[in-house]
Amino acid sequence: MATTPVRLAEAGDGFLQQFDLGPVLSRFAVDQVGAEERAAALAKRSIKKESKVAALRLAVSVMDLTTLEGADTPGKVEALCAKARRPDPSDPGVPPVGAVCVYPTLVPTAKRELAGSSVKVASVATAFPSGQAPLDVRLREVGEAVEAGADEIDMVINRGTFLSGRYREVFEEIAAARDACGTARLKVILETGELGSYDNVRRASVLAMAAGADFIKTSTGKVQPAATLPVALVMLEAIRDFHQRTGQMVGFKAAGGVRAAKQAIQYLVVAAETLGPDWLTPEWLRIGASSLLNDCLMQLAKERTGRYQSRDYVTNGCGARSASASADSSTRRRSAVMPALRQRSIHSASIAAISARALRASFFPSGVRHTSRARASAGSGRRSR
Repeated sequence: MATTPVRLAEAGDGFLQQFDLGPVLSRFAVDQVGAEERAAALAKRSIKKESKVAALRLAVSVMDLTTLEGADTPGKVEALCAKARRPDPSDPGVPPVGAVCVYPTLVPTAKRELAGSSVKVASVATAFPSGQAPLDVRLREVGEAVEAGADEIDMVINRGTFLSGRYREVFEEIAAARDACGTARLKVILETGELGSYDNVRRASVLAMAAGADFIKTSTGKVQPAATLPVALVMLEAIRDFHQRTGQMVGFKAAGGVRAAKQAIQYLVVAAETLGPDWLTPEWLRIGASSLLNDCLMQLAKERTGRYQSRDYVTNGCGARSASASADSSTRRRSAVMPALRQRSIHSASIAAISARALRASFFPSGVRHTSRARASAGSGRRSR
């Protein structure tokens, strides 16, 4: 479900304040202390037993399982897609993830592997992660990703343009990307770690939503700090205010630095308290992750069995063997080679001893004693007397 862009009226540099959304766009001052205290209070909510299991399963279902590395291969993406479709084969109660996020060149592979499933294919675009490329190049990348089969596009704003105060230009670029997406959904990455203040986070959030974003997203995951609870709260409140004013729902995605199940649950709590239950679905809420899934699976296994499992029993999400399998293999290899190594060590020690005797014989002929040894013997003799 794509959002229709709310076009800005033609105006001067103060066009944001003159837009018909009025208070939503003009109120950019954020109470920093209040936001941080509110986020900290919500993070302390305790969720136990059945509610915790439900929260963990929800966290899995809204996850964008991501691989965005220079070493990504079709084989790695195939394994990731298999994990996305069935995260835990031993527990049928664990749902598939929301989406798999890859580079544009690997979209066809992901699309093929996820065919027939509910898992969406997301692709980064627009010169990810910097956004520093000519607009026509960025828009062409969006079009190519959509043509390859991407259901969702994760674009980055040009932070240099935004921080220079050229908000109209940023707006028009997002609107152009929205048009290039066609039926695909658009997630706009703000890269909040580079925006410098909560005021800028709110300003960029509203700007992106007004330009037609289906989701606003915290970070690329390539910059620190990435997602934080106070930043998420500021963005979620901007979504709430935008919805109250326009009636349009906009999704939220936290990405970067969310590695533990406890963190994921905290984001779910903040989203639920700020936006309500309507947003707690994969259609409107996502958590970008590469290592988070394993921790959620381990926590679910603990709730199911009553004991924690080692990470050795969970694949790393990219098709590699479990650590336990690798460890067993390494142990077998060591067992096979250790006797030979020990024999070689003994042989080497024997050679070293023979060589040492030969060297001593060559430097200290028979009848001539090494000075230090002679002194030691003399001292020993004196002590005995």
